[in-house]
Amino acid sequence: MSENRHVAVLMGGWSAEREVSMVSGAAVTRALQKAGYQPTPIDVQRDMGSWLTRLFPRPVAVFNALHGRFGEDGCVQGLLDILAIPYTHSGLLASALAMDKPMAKKMFAQAGIKVAEDIIVTRDDLLAGDPLPRPYVVKPINEGSSVGVYIIRESNNDNPFENDPWPFGETVMAEAFLPGRELTVAVMGDRALGVTEILTDHEFYDYDAKYADGGSRHVVPADIPDSVAEEAMRLAVLAHETLGCRGVSRADFRYDGTHLTILEVNTQPGMTPTSLVPEQAAQAGISFPDLVGWMVENAEYDG
Repeated sequence: MSENRHVAVLMGGWSAEREVSMVSGAAVTRALQKAGYQPTPIDVQRDMGSWLTRLFPRPVAVFNALHGRFGEDGCVQGLLDILAIPYTHSGLLASALAMDKPMAKKMFAQAGIKVAEDIIVTRDDLLAGDPLPRPYVVKPINEGSSVGVYIIRESNNDNPFENDPWPFGETVMAEAFLPGRELTVAVMGDRALGVTEILTDHEFYDYDAKYADGGSRHVVPADIPDSVAEEAMRLAVLAHETLGCRGVSRADFRYDGTHLTILEVNTQPGMTPTSLVPEQAAQAGISFPDLVGWMVENAEYDG
């Protein structure tokens, strides 16, 4: 990298994950300062392009700490490609594919990675009856951080969509509920960093379990057989490569004692010192400032 150490940190935005993004962006800004960069944090609004073109000196890279729609679905990535500014994490196509749950699952299945049975339905379909045997999960097609996820169990007597508005589009994914342990694997470049088991007292690893204090506990490394850990890491790298990801990603799995089933790949995982990816990096001997520094040094743009 040149002597220019100016890095723009994109955070906030207007998705359902704005608050989480602000926390990630603030932590990244502090870590970049410790790593010897000159970061400029930007609370992203819809005039982000004009903001970036006015910065002086021109940023040598953008650290994308946005979460959710518009920040990790290829939209911001496309703008940065047009501006020819290198940015962290995956490019436009991989970001869009990972955010589109049905398409990502098709690609995983074609690559030989086990996925859960699913069907795409409308709100009217859900009101008319169960599209899958209970229990099953209902989730938005293109949201992250478990936003808008419901578990429909045998004991549910009422339909959660009967009276509540559904702000996540015309169609949703109904997916077979997978019992078992929640495992996650961070991928950095072309290698997996380790395996974490996520424990929670919530019904599942929902938004509050992810981000509320005490909502979840992380066991790193996960207390699983070495053969299972090695297979989880192999599948995480395969999923990363299948989507065409670059930089850092995180793959989430269910493990039922026999099979590993992928849930999703997150191309913009949380980036606070206690988030899952930095925890695994620390376990692998990589400090948080070194991690964000590596991500900046490996920033790219397409085009």
